Amino acid sequence: MNHNAQVVRISDIAEAKKVFEELGVAIEGIKIMVPKSLYLALKLSNVELRAANILKQNMIAYGGDVALPKGAYYLDVELTDLVIMGTLKHFEQLCISLMEHDLCLPQIGDEIREALVNYESYAQVLHIGDFLFDLRERTYLMGILNVTPDSFADGGRYGNTQAAVEHGIRMAEQGADIIDIGGESTRPGAESVNLDEELKRVIPVIEGLSEKLDKPISIDTYKHEVAKQALDAGALMINDISGLRAEQDMAKLVTDRNIPVVIMHMQGTPQNMQENPRYDDVVGEIVNFLRERAEYALREGVLKEKIIVDPGIGFGKKINHNLEIMHRLSELRSLGFPILMGTSRKSFIGQTLDLPVDKRLEGTAATVAYSIAQGANIVRVHDVEEMIRVARMTDAMVRGQHPA
Repeated sequence: MNHNAQVVRISDIAEAKKVFEELGVAIEGIKIMVPKSLYLALKLSNVELRAANILKQNMIAYGGDVALPKGAYYLDVELTDLVIMGTLKHFEQLCISLMEHDLCLPQIGDEIREALVNYESYAQVLHIGDFLFDLRERTYLMGILNVTPDSFADGGRYGNTQAAVEHGIRMAEQGADIIDIGGESTRPGAESVNLDEELKRVIPVIEGLSEKLDKPISIDTYKHEVAKQALDAGALMINDISGLRAEQDMAKLVTDRNIPVVIMHMQGTPQNMQENPRYDDVVGEIVNFLRERAEYALREGVLKEKIIVDPGIGFGKKINHNLEIMHRLSELRSLGFPILMGTSRKSFIGQTLDLPVDKRLEGTAATVAYSIAQGANIVRVHDVEEMIRVARMTDAMVRGQHPA
């Protein structure tokens, strides 16, 4: 008799529960089995050597393991990075045991717990003004509206107010959940725009759209005054490519208005970011940057549920960096914030497929689908009508149910 051996995909708690429910396991049995079915790998940085060895001894005792670099075995380093491996049950046992130790081990236990909780329940709901986005139900689309003469994908097409408003309405009708308006190109090498010119470009468009749309408007800017006037004109969130670094008052504005903010990673500035971007571990460095900027925002009074993170595809990254981010995108889930991805028509797609900007629709579709499968909650796109179909189809497959 053939017993039909089959590897079962169990990547998170929800999938584990579904597998055991379909098998007919009792509720109490499911509670016991789920933590044993999830095998995880978690990286820690700058751990004291003695603490690292205690982590390894304990995890081995519970049935897991800890990978250490050679320097840690030869005792010729004071601090070390490491990777802990085991089931969710092993991690639970490890965290309990760490509370009985000294050094930094109780803190490490708390950090491990937080990362694991974030990874499994990193995004729930997002309030944008009076709009409620349930991130557990589906992926949301942010339509790109560049009111600029020099954006890489559509520079000049919507340079006047009437054309921009009409395009914003068209994207909303096609299914965009958010309209993101920008008045300064951030393509590689783009020159900065002065305050008055940026205001002249975006404020009339925001005013025009806010009167006609029942959708939230986002302002894509790193300038405090532009963001302030945009919010006064009807915008409901800020998309800051500088990660709240460019102008100190931006975080206070977010706090005072109690609005969502997108914190993005960028190495350098749009003027120099592509000159020679370098990373030792691109995803690890992005995660650390976004964690630090989110912690800064929280210290400034921004509520956790108002923070969205964006790894900044194409902003100070070469093609190999962008592809690595895509491959490891799910690692951002350990931060505990909704993830926004902006891959639409970008150069890494053109370089991969050897195609110009106007031929990157299918490549963009692939990146949108893969981003959703890896945990992205919001995708920022030019081609709303096509990408809404990609998102709905991917949601149906990833979430295992027909979208409402």
